[in-house]
Amino acid sequence: MQELSVRHLLGIKDITPQDIQLIFETADNFKDVLNRPIKKVPSLRDITIANVFFENSTRTRLSFELAEKRLSADVINFSSSGSSVKKGETLLDTVNNILAMKVDMIVMRHSSPGAPHFLSKHIPANIVNAGDGTHEHPTQALLDSFSIRERLGEVAGKKVVIIGDILHSRVALSNIFALQKQGAEVMVCGPITLLPKYIQQLGVKVETNVRKALEWCDVANVLRIQLERQQMKYFPSLREYTLYYGIDKKMLDSLNKEIVLMHPGPINRGVELSSDAADSHHSIILNQVENGVAIRMAVLYLLAQRG
Repeated sequence: MQELSVRHLLGIKDITPQDIQLIFETADNFKDVLNRPIKKVPSLRDITIANVFFENSTRTRLSFELAEKRLSADVINFSSSGSSVKKGETLLDTVNNILAMKVDMIVMRHSSPGAPHFLSKHIPANIVNAGDGTHEHPTQALLDSFSIRERLGEVAGKKVVIIGDILHSRVALSNIFALQKQGAEVMVCGPITLLPKYIQQLGVKVETNVRKALEWCDVANVLRIQLERQQMKYFPSLREYTLYYGIDKKMLDSLNKEIVLMHPGPINRGVELSSDAADSHHSIILNQVENGVAIRMAVLYLLAQRG
């Protein structure tokens, strides 16, 4: 059996195109399982997984928890809001206390970039990065690419634009790495103030006109404005942002081709996407949610084989 080249999933930067392919093929099998009347397999029956979330999350945490339960793993949920972290306990102490309960794998979200990388050097359990600050969110990028592959047949050769708040987004960085490793062309689009200064060094095209970006692409992955991560104002108002960067169905229908519309969620309806665009035939947003469970099942299963 093929196996991953890594013991942890810390970021897309660390994995190979072959790893991505293996994850997708495994996810294909799990997607078949999820469409059966009995949606459970005993693959991780003897494995205990801790979901350790130091930052708020609804969709990612629920998706991981469902994936773990579908694989018959034992699941422990930890959130920092009601924990000893509030009393000053360090990250390493918190995790070591969890490991003392004989946990095999940790799914972690943390507001500090590099937190899962730090832990991977100090603890024996497999670690899955469920988002570290504004750095990476590898399983989101994998499910995004998997959804493109499902809709368009393959990712290689496709033109994908990521639109919105690139500066504060961990989804954007992971997606850029994942798409490039699979042979897609990548563009980023947004106000200059929301584009990182280093962005062109990553080999992506840069566009500030949303209409031109949509005319160029096969797939538009639209990000929300991350007001909770912004320490200052990057544009005059949400209304102005919507005026220049909001996408509605009328705009999509006026393009001279069909494009695929994606969003990692949660959507700020009426800001980056209108409801009629989000719910249109262009959109694969709900497919992304469904595929998230299959991708996370694949990642957990493959890391468990590495031990």
